This record gives sequence, C-alpha cells and structure tokens, in this order.
Amino acid sequence: MSQNFLNSILTMTKYSHFTLLALVLTLWLAKVNAQPADRNRLQVLEKKAYQVAVNSDPTKRMVDANKLIPSLIMELRYATRNNFTGKRMYPSLSNNCYLREGVALALKAVSDSLLKKGFHLKIFDAYRPYAVTVRFWNLIRDPRYVANPNLGSEHNRGTAVDLTLVDGHSGKEIDMGTDFDDFSEAAHHSYGGHKAEVLENRKTLKETMEHFGFKSLETEWWHYSRPIPDRYPVLNVSFKALAVLTAKD
Repeated sequence: MSQNFLNSILTMTKYSHFTLLALVLTLWLAKVNAQPADRNRLQVLEKKAYQVAVNSDPTKRMVDANKLIPSLIMELRYATRNNFTGKRMYPSLSNNCYLREGVALALKAVSDSLLKKGFHLKIFDAYRPYAVTVRFWNLIRDPRYVANPNLGSEHNRGTAVDLTLVDGHSGKEIDMGTDFDDFSEAAHHSYGGHKAEVLENRKTLKETMEHFGFKSLETEWWHYSRPIPDRYPVLNVSFKALAVLTAKD
C-alpha cells in the first residue's frame, strides 16, 4: 500500500470527522433555536406576579397610553387578519395602547412635539402578551421576523411600540414607502430607493422618537423601543386583565 494512498485515507477520515462535527453542531443549534421557551430561564410574569412586582416597585406598572395621549389613533393589526400571519392574534375588540408608564410618558412627549407639526400618531402594536409571541414562533419559527420565546421581546416587556404618522388635516397616513409588517429591504431605515418625500417622512418620525429616548430598529421603520435592558420582566397578562388593572389609574 503506497504512502500516498494512506495519506489520502487519513485526509478523508479527518475531513469526514470535521463534516460530521459540523453537521452535529448545526443540528444542535437548530434545535436550540426552535425549542419553546424555558420558563425556568426566562422570567415571565402572569397577572398575580405582575401585581406583586408593581406593588413592590410602582415605576414598573403598565398604563393605558390612550388616557395620556387622547390623540392616538389605534389600529392594532394583530387584532385583525391584516398582518403578516394572516391570522387574528389578539381579541378582535383590542384597541388600547398598553405600555410601561415611563415609556408611555416618553411617547406623550413625542406626540406633543409632532402635534405642533400637524401630525398624529397611529399605533399598530404596543404591549404584546407573551403567549402571542409563542404563537408567532409556532407559526413562523424565523428570528428575522418574530422574537424567539426563549428571549421574550421588547413588546412583551411593554417597552416597544410600532407606529406611523397621520396627517392631522386629512386624516391619512403619511407615506412611509411600505406598509407595516413589510419584511423586505424597502422597510429598512438604510434603504435609499424611496422618493425624497418618503425619506423625509421617515426622518421626521425617527428623529423625533430618538430625541425622546426611543431606539429604532434598522429593519423595521415602524418599530421603536426604550432601551431599558432587563429592567422590566416579560409579561403574560391579558388585555382584558390590563383593562381592569389600568381602569384604576
């Protein structure tokens, strides 16, 4: 048996082991990415636990932002079938913008500023119960479009809002180049293929939101959050329960 043949066998064996290891690692990562949330790792508060947390620290309470900002225009897309899932994910009568109090106050400052320029805010989504994020994941299982339940989302924490601008005179949405829940590159902030008017509209919303402490998401022009990492736990409190809890405010 020649030395060259032996070397070939050894090389094939080495690369076979490497390929097998890479395959095992890929499958393991896929399993981790697709597995449901481990409640022992992620803190998810139901109604009673949320009430205990708020009694301990009132700054963590959820509020109905519609009471703070009467000019808000509501169109919760996940209470309809007009969203990327094609399914109604919230109760059909859901029509309130629930947020942590500090986030709602920051959004009020945004609204007050934009009202002076003739714009109203339209809300597509705000607080999202954790159970809905799990449903999203079971439908899509793609972290480019939905949050992995193992991590929870900013919406689950009550610190994120999806929104756009509405002309205060005509009542029509301002042209942002794409609809809400558009996952093409045209929805990215950095996309330069839109007409100048669209780019200016996006700039108006983005600069105002960032001025009052919100952070943008590069791939979604409509999504903004308050960067308060790990301060607020994930919530799985229903809209019905929040309506009762916030009615006392």
